[in-house]
Amino acid sequence: MLENFFRNWNKKRLKNKKYDFLFDEPLPNEFISLDCETTGLNPKKDEILSIGAVLIRDNKILMRKTFNVFLKPSKNINAESIKIHHIRKVDLENALNPEDAIYQLLDFIGSRPIVGYYIKFDVTIISKYTKKYIGIKLPNETIEVSSLYFKTRKRSSDYQFIDLKFDTILKTLDIPALGKHDALNDAIMTAMMFLKLKDLTPAKTTFYTS
Repeated sequence: MLENFFRNWNKKRLKNKKYDFLFDEPLPNEFISLDCETTGLNPKKDEILSIGAVLIRDNKILMRKTFNVFLKPSKNINAESIKIHHIRKVDLENALNPEDAIYQLLDFIGSRPIVGYYIKFDVTIISKYTKKYIGIKLPNETIEVSSLYFKTRKRSSDYQFIDLKFDTILKTLDIPALGKHDALNDAIMTAMMFLKLKDLTPAKTTFYTS
C-alpha cells in the first residue's frame, strides 16, 4: 500500500506526460542491464560521460537491442579522472547533449527493472538528470548483482568475508572479461552475471531491491 502511494505520488510530479510509460507494469522476463561511466563518484557534483545498456528477454541477452551513448560534459574532463574512466576528449567529439541522451535512455529502458553492479549509484546520478528534465527520479525497480552473488556464496559463519569485486564475480562465475571501463561492455558482463546468478538463486528470493 505504502509503495503504491509513493509510486502514484511520484507519477503526479511527472512534468512530461509522454513518460507516463515509466510507470507501466513491466513485461515479465524483461530486464535492462545498465552501466554508467562518470567523471567521479559523487552524484551531486559529478557528471555522466557515457551510458551503456542491453535488453535481457527470456533469459537471453539481445545484442541487437543495445544502447550506447556519450554525453557532453559541462566542463573539461579532469586529467586524473581519465585514468579511471578512460574516456578522452576525442571520444566526446560526437557526444549528445545530456537532455537528448537521457530522453533516448528513458525510451530504451521503458518500465523494465534495471540490473546493475552497484546500481544504486548509476540510478542516483541518472536521477539527477531525470529530475531536471521530467521532474522525477528514475522510478524503475533495481536489481543488484553483487547482492545476488552474495546470497549464492556458502559461508561458514555470518562474519565470513565475501569478495564482491566485479572481477572476482566474473572469475568465480566463469564469465569472459570484455574490455573494461566501457559502459556497454560492463552492462553486457553484468547481464551475463545476472543470468547465471538468477539460476543459482533460491526460488523464493526476490530480485528487486528498490
